[in-house]
Amino acid sequence: MIPGSSGRGRSGLESLPSPAGSQIQGTPGIPRQSRRRKSLAIAYEAGQGDGAEPRRARWEPRDWREQLERIREMRRSRDAPVDEMGVHKCYDSNAPPQVMRYQVLLALMLSSQTKDQVTSAAMLRLRRRGLTVDSVLQMDDDTLGQIIYPVGFWRNKVKYIKQTTAILKQKYGGDIPSTVEELVQLPGVGPKMAHLAMHIAWDSVAGIGNLGQLWTPTCTGSQTGSSG
Repeated sequence: MIPGSSGRGRSGLESLPSPAGSQIQGTPGIPRQSRRRKSLAIAYEAGQGDGAEPRRARWEPRDWREQLERIREMRRSRDAPVDEMGVHKCYDSNAPPQVMRYQVLLALMLSSQTKDQVTSAAMLRLRRRGLTVDSVLQMDDDTLGQIIYPVGFWRNKVKYIKQTTAILKQKYGGDIPSTVEELVQLPGVGPKMAHLAMHIAWDSVAGIGNLGQLWTPTCTGSQTGSSG
């Protein structure tokens, strides 16, 4: 037994002060300190807090509206070489649709790294000899080279034209493919040529269209961004 205890089984620790924050025993009116955490009000911006992702500012090229207006002004008169000698002017509009589409594809193949005037003249010479799949297949490489010269890289283009024309004859019945995926598989045909072929030959915009009808498809590969 601890000295000073009452001897009734309770220790003298009763008289010690209670831990901080608790109510002092035997001293009514002094409450215990609350252990509950204070709740914080969370403010959400509009569109948040309901499961929706926060909105991000839409990215736009710098000064694009001003540049668009300048392009409109420059193209207002439509007097560039492409307007008179672009691919849309290189084929025979009176030819059967299948022949017309073949001529569009050939004009695009000739256009790479070549000025519109040169491509247009080469296409005119080809058309005078009857520009069809069969006529090109019957033509020897030297003759074809003489006709399309001086288009850029004309020797390579002779090879590509003959290879592509043979594929069109064997696989597509003399027509051209109707998808970008198939067009780019042809020798000498790149992605931009394929998209332009879809637009001009098939009247289908498959990814690269004219900028608000301001930019006409061109025989010059450089004006579409690359030779392909």
